[in-house]
Amino acid sequence: MAEQLIISVSGMRGIIGENLTASIAVEYGFAFGTYLKNNRQRNTRDTAEDTMSVCIGMDSRPSGEMLKSAVTAGLCAVGIDVVDLGIVTTPCVGVMVRELGCAGGIVITASHNPIAYNGIKLLLGNGVAPPAPEAEKVKRCFLERNVSLADSVHCGRVTCSDRTDATHIAKVLAIVDKDAITAKKFKVVLDSVNGAGGRITKKLLAEFGCEVSAINDEPTGLFAHGPEPTAANLTGLCEAVSSGRADIGFAQDPDADRLAIVDENGTYIGEEYTIALAAKYIFSKRTGNAVTNLSTSRMIDDMAGKTGGKVIRTAVGEANVAAAMLENDCIIGGEGNGGVIDLRVGPVRDSLVGIALVMQLMVETEKTISQLAGEIGGYYMSKDKFPADQDQARQILESAKEVFTEAKLETTDGCRFDFDDGWLHLRASNTEPVMRIIVEAKDRPTAQKYIDQVTTIRTRVLAR
Repeated sequence: MAEQLIISVSGMRGIIGENLTASIAVEYGFAFGTYLKNNRQRNTRDTAEDTMSVCIGMDSRPSGEMLKSAVTAGLCAVGIDVVDLGIVTTPCVGVMVRELGCAGGIVITASHNPIAYNGIKLLLGNGVAPPAPEAEKVKRCFLERNVSLADSVHCGRVTCSDRTDATHIAKVLAIVDKDAITAKKFKVVLDSVNGAGGRITKKLLAEFGCEVSAINDEPTGLFAHGPEPTAANLTGLCEAVSSGRADIGFAQDPDADRLAIVDENGTYIGEEYTIALAAKYIFSKRTGNAVTNLSTSRMIDDMAGKTGGKVIRTAVGEANVAAAMLENDCIIGGEGNGGVIDLRVGPVRDSLVGIALVMQLMVETEKTISQLAGEIGGYYMSKDKFPADQDQARQILESAKEVFTEAKLETTDGCRFDFDDGWLHLRASNTEPVMRIIVEAKDRPTAQKYIDQVTTIRTRVLAR
């Protein structure tokens, strides 16, 4: 059975040539442009016909140009100007939305999904993805095609900007001590999976005086390995760090909003450590609170607790985390998928921010990554996913509630069950037709106990 096009708070995501086509992308451009115009009318008394602009960037997937052109056509057709940023990272677009004073931003990306996929991610003028109620308005415009096309004089116009890399890098350099990092002359291996991150990240590492060995750094969009920065996909990076006697290895996903780390021994330490290490540095310098999602390790709670801070938990999704950070004026945030958010740079997950903060931590502590990870570890975590349609997902969640009656239950996003010896999070993905299961416990046998119980539930439901 063919997959359905997914429209969620994460924007639109689908399979090129199957359910995500140029005509659909044009219609989505109509919808987002119409939403932006309607939103301005709702929030201002100014009736002047001032032009509005949207900046658009894309990761390196071969289908990106087709989708970018189609979305651009849709925006221009409803009277929205477009600033074309070219191949850039998702956090780059978040930075440039605010730098250029745009009404919104679009990233043509399917993030960590395989090459068959692509997507259209939306950002508002503040650089944050639309919250659920606003995303629903865009979706309604798209489904109902409730749009108003501009005449020939008032169609939008397209310009280009080449300021993105320099603007973003300057913001990242401002939050760390560049000279202190440069003095260390770190030896770094970078794996950008032939996505959008290679060019700008090599520039940042050059600013830090690093000796860089870049692999898979050409923006061809032909991924050299699975695009999600997991242990199974990063064996080549691990080998390159070990054989090259590097100080650290960094891995990005195709749109470079996520960062995974390999230590100096060539050991993959995992995406969860990215936000934990970044938080360790931030909490050593500043007093305040953090935000993360329900699926992220308790390691960040440990980092916050040492300085009297607390961690606010949200539903999974960058928009949810960023909104809570802004509302609570938090000093650090992100998600356990390798995404770090520092509002001084922007309210978007940003691998460049993660790189800078982790390297600054290494400088100030004079410790290796393996030493730092050893200091903040102590939990066993398992992440997995399995196919499930909406009805199956609902049945699995209801069955889990009946099985885990002794747990503290949180239903903000699927079901998170908190036990004395760990926690379990079951949720339907916003970006794939799957369910995700994340378990963290004091040790592997304890985690496996909960995994086995979910497997029994899943087998029973899927057999119906």
